[in-house]
Formats: sequence, structure tokens, C-alpha cells
Amino acid sequence: MSETVLSLKNVTIYQENKVILSQINLEVKKGEFLYIIGKTGTGKSSFMKTLYGDLQLTTGTGSIAGYDLVNLKENDIPFLRRKLGIVFQDFQLLPDRSVNENMLFVLKATGWTDKTEMQVKIDEVLERVGLRSISNKMPHQLSGGEQQRVAIARALLNDPELILADEPTGNLDPQTSAEILGVLKKINENGKTVIMATHDYAVIMKFPAKTLKCEDNTIFEVVQKTV
Repeated sequence: MSETVLSLKNVTIYQENKVILSQINLEVKKGEFLYIIGKTGTGKSSFMKTLYGDLQLTTGTGSIAGYDLVNLKENDIPFLRRKLGIVFQDFQLLPDRSVNENMLFVLKATGWTDKTEMQVKIDEVLERVGLRSISNKMPHQLSGGEQQRVAIARALLNDPELILADEPTGNLDPQTSAEILGVLKKINENGKTVIMATHDYAVIMKFPAKTLKCEDNTIFEVVQKTV
């Protein structure tokens, strides 16, 4: 039986006492790929923020990567995020450091100390996203697609149980978006669980997977052809 990496039961998500999504019941198994879709403002980002501890869960029960979201303490959040690979729309690379230095920064911040092991890991994750040859370039020297690939590689550094991708193709053209989805699907095929929030229906049609839709303060599964 597959291991459960995310479980939400009777969850309601709030922002400043306003209900964003209510009565969420969801179970995600290891190795699944899941889309969260919906128009801007329907709760996709609030849903993702709840999963990585940026919004506190106060109603219902939830666990992710072995952490209880209701009882999550502030000093637990860095440890939770080491088990999650988080990919944002705006890349969030350090502009004054090379690709390699961006990677080193994350590894040092999460407790790595051996220089040789760190470099081996960096080379490994850059190889997985097809960018090992650009490790000495600065972020401004990269295309948007390359920067997002670096962000995905960075998310893989600590061998996370789950990849959370919040609108990772939002700033990219259609062809590059499809390439980024291809990278995420390949990572998924190698056993990683991926949850991706998006409003880009074209990539969903190109790479079908289980899809949940945020609408009218609820979240529900949709059949692919009705997306």
C-alpha cells in the first residue's frame, strides 16, 4: 500500500478571518502528481501556503511529510520545509550569486558541511534538470526557463518527500512552460510526489494528471475533459 504524504480532513483555510476554502478532504499518496487549478484569487496560493506552514491550519486536521499542520510550531517550519521542495513563480534566486553559489547557500543553510558532498549533490540536481553546464553563470545571464529549472534543481537538493510548485510556469511562454512541466513530470516518474498550482490549462491538457479545482470557496476533483 502506498504511503500517504498529505492528508487533510474537514479543513477550512482562512486569511485574516476570511474563509478562503472550506471542507477540504484530500489524501495524496507517495508518487502521485496533482494539479490545483482555478482562477486568480480562488485560493490556490493559500492552499499551498498552508501546506508549507506559511498559513496556520486552525480548522480540521492535516499532516504533511510526517508533520501535524494543526500543531506545527514556528521552530518546526524550517525542518518541515527541508522535507518539501518548494518552487515559486518568481524563481527567488539570489541575484548576486552564481547558480552554484545559490545551491551552496541552500545546502549550508540546511546543515550540510562537507564541501565535496555538497558539490556532488549540486552537480547531480543540475544534471537532472539539464543545466550542469551553466553552474557558474549568474541568474541575470539565464533565460526565464533556465532560472525556473535552477529553482527546481534547488528544490531537489535535500531529497524532499514532496515537491510543491506554486504557479511555476506563470511567468513563462507556452513552449518554455511545457518544457518545465516536462521536467516536473520526469521528476514525478522517478518517484517524487508533485503538487502543482496553476491557471495554465494548456499544460494540463498536454500532461494530464489528477486535477482539483478551487471555486466558490471549495475544492473538488474535475474530470480531465471538463477542465
